[in-house]
Amino acid sequence: MQQFQGGPMLNNRPRHILRSDQFDREFLDYLYSLVNLIRRYDKSKEGLLYLQSLLPHVRGMLYFTQPSTRTFMSFHSACSILGVKTSEIRDSATSSEKKGESIEDSLRTFSSYVDLIVMRSPEAGLCERIATLLDSTPRPVPIINAGSGPDEHPTQALLDIYTLRRSFKGNQIDGKKICMVGDLKRGRTVRSLSRLLANYHDVSITFVSPEQFRIEQDLRDCLTNKAVPFTETTDFEGAIQDADAIYMTRIQDEWDEHSESSSVDHSDFCLHYDHLDSIKEDCVIMHPLPRRDEIDPKIDADPRAKYWRQERNGMWVRVALIAILMGVDHQVMLPEL
Repeated sequence: MQQFQGGPMLNNRPRHILRSDQFDREFLDYLYSLVNLIRRYDKSKEGLLYLQSLLPHVRGMLYFTQPSTRTFMSFHSACSILGVKTSEIRDSATSSEKKGESIEDSLRTFSSYVDLIVMRSPEAGLCERIATLLDSTPRPVPIINAGSGPDEHPTQALLDIYTLRRSFKGNQIDGKKICMVGDLKRGRTVRSLSRLLANYHDVSITFVSPEQFRIEQDLRDCLTNKAVPFTETTDFEGAIQDADAIYMTRIQDEWDEHSESSSVDHSDFCLHYDHLDSIKEDCVIMHPLPRRDEIDPKIDADPRAKYWRQERNGMWVRVALIAILMGVDHQVMLPEL
């Protein structure tokens, strides 16, 4: 077997996976190559058994105190593929937090038992806070942000970048026009992906949403500072016609404080089957899922629909991220196929 030469040479190896803006183009290119290589192991029993031999000594915790299906199962499967043994907390009411223990004390306790913590929480900034706390203790462990409030979802953005590259001709994102649609104010996937897109040349972004759900000012400032051209509009049909990729999202009503989502008409921001005639023949249609009515299920059969492939890509991207964090990415070998 031939060793993957890129592994040991990665500069700025991350200690944690916390924010999308911690990654540069070098890391994104490296991750893309590593994921492609890892996926080749899925072709044989021997390949999968080799992956399972990389981290059988590692214990991981899935701390998911916010509802999740895809992200939880994706990380659980990724850990299993690498041989990582997992424990889980799905509800803080089942921990000593119910007795008044602080989240910080709970997570420090968990870190005593495991070597990796994957966190999903409705509280913005919690992952970074816990990472800082644990880094100051005698037993720091890597933290992976699997969704933090309405502000960040870096691993989703990384799998979105991987899906875009794999879907575009020539595997290139440079020069593409990306159209993002839906609840852009509270959609953390949009926020994280937009920041990652700033690593590519001549990319432009069109944000399409009801007025009430436009992007926040901090994202505007970020894109402006990084010289990423973007526009904001309510003209959905006009925006999708020249897009190279359409990134659909649902209304994030779980963040409602006074049922404000029910007063917003989002019917003009849904992708219907009839729209397929007006978009590019090679347009990439994506969605972080779950979906409601914003994409007609009949579109699933169209070759431009990549969201089910996007969902599966997430598992392999997370395998690669865990391998990088735990320092075994350089042990990935190229199978003799």
